[in-house]
Amino acid sequence: MPNATQSSLTEFLAKQVANLASIVGVWKVAVPPLEKAAHKLFVDRGDPIEIGPRRQREDKFYIASNVVRAALKAYDKGSPAVCDRMVNLFLKEFLGSNKRHVKEEFKDKYGILPPGFLTISPGGICNLRCKDCYAASLPKDMPSLSAEVVEKILDEKYEKWGSWFTVFSGGEPFMWRDGDIDIIEIARRHPEQYFLVYTNGTLIDEKTAERLAEVGNMTMAISVEGFEKETDERRGKGTYKRILTAFKNLRNAGVPFGISVTATPENAEFLISKEMIKFYFDEQGALYEWLFQYMPIGRGVEVKRQVPPEIRRKMWEREQEIVRKERLFFADFWNSGTFSSGCIAGGRSGGYLYIDWNGNIYPCVFVPYWKDNINEVYAKGKTLTDTLFSDLFTGVREWQRSYNYQKPPHERGNEIRPCFIRDHHKVAHDLFIETGAKPGYPSAALCLRDPGYYDAMLHYDDEVAELLDPIWEKHYREPVSRQLEI
Repeated sequence: MPNATQSSLTEFLAKQVANLASIVGVWKVAVPPLEKAAHKLFVDRGDPIEIGPRRQREDKFYIASNVVRAALKAYDKGSPAVCDRMVNLFLKEFLGSNKRHVKEEFKDKYGILPPGFLTISPGGICNLRCKDCYAASLPKDMPSLSAEVVEKILDEKYEKWGSWFTVFSGGEPFMWRDGDIDIIEIARRHPEQYFLVYTNGTLIDEKTAERLAEVGNMTMAISVEGFEKETDERRGKGTYKRILTAFKNLRNAGVPFGISVTATPENAEFLISKEMIKFYFDEQGALYEWLFQYMPIGRGVEVKRQVPPEIRRKMWEREQEIVRKERLFFADFWNSGTFSSGCIAGGRSGGYLYIDWNGNIYPCVFVPYWKDNINEVYAKGKTLTDTLFSDLFTGVREWQRSYNYQKPPHERGNEIRPCFIRDHHKVAHDLFIETGAKPGYPSAALCLRDPGYYDAMLHYDDEVAELLDPIWEKHYREPVSRQLEI
């Protein structure tokens, strides 16, 4: 029997959930049998090159299933518009893209599949001033993207890439406006796309929550640092109470939300503790948790504030438990590299890229070096797609393919340390120098020429490899003989 590919799994699930409305309310009973069948197709018969070794196929199965569970929870408690968009947009696209022909046409023309999504920070200003934030609080007269450019980006990625998912970041996204147009109006104008918004939550009053409920195609990832003490220490006194009010407003309006956290040596283990999970998921109604480990690239560059390798190893163990046993939608953008087949930067197939308020186009939110600017690109009559083939982006994708992406399991690099700029800093640094990539802000320029920073990052990489490579070898590495048995 032939191996199952990722597309065959999504086709199977899409058929099973074609009438999702009929199982809402009883999904806790209806979904497990579907998951059992999907497990057999995806894990037992999954393609080891396209999807990965068995343990990785399990990881992908669990996180995909948990996303579906979270979406059905959102439907249970959602406003009418949220319910409509959750079933007729998010779940249908997540489980089986209606734009597959567009992606195939792109591949026929360019030789690669297009990115799956992108992140846009339309404005950089923020009403808070958080320690270490990569998006510094800046004057109100700073540059921002026009609504015309934002919509042109959205139209191009949907029509040319078949991309239906977009992330808004910042700055604080709810502070961005162009005339009468804000991010909610943008979402209203683009009902064919689903939007994830990273926000501090302090501007989500009852009226804003009601507007979000009316458009239905947006979910909020609200930043917390733990509980009140930890959050207010980094984000300012009174911020935590305003966040709890935002949670309440979103719950009452029927708008799905989750939390976004930044792990440091001080809070890393607490952010994934049972106490933290219980409060935010069970008591506050969060549907997901995005965890970002501290990256030393922002206003105050402190390499020592990265999560220590030993704690990172403990986090991986606990995070596996959250996903596999507690069945929650949780992702750590470093330790969860097996969910995404490693680094997704540089416009990788199914991956993403980042555009900031200046229009600069970066391989990743955490890779602050660029070659192209979207305003200049459009002014020259070129397209966003053209920027995918800069030497910077091409170099990132070439490293991905040489390290792990779609390589046989016995040759695949460790995807628990997948990060191009953090876990393999020498490769990233050399590429930035070779391509003449421009730093996005002053601290990024300093990092590029500071030998102390460079040496510290390489030392960190070595320590991480020493602790995480044995996990990869034990749980994920497969001999060729095992692959031939599938």
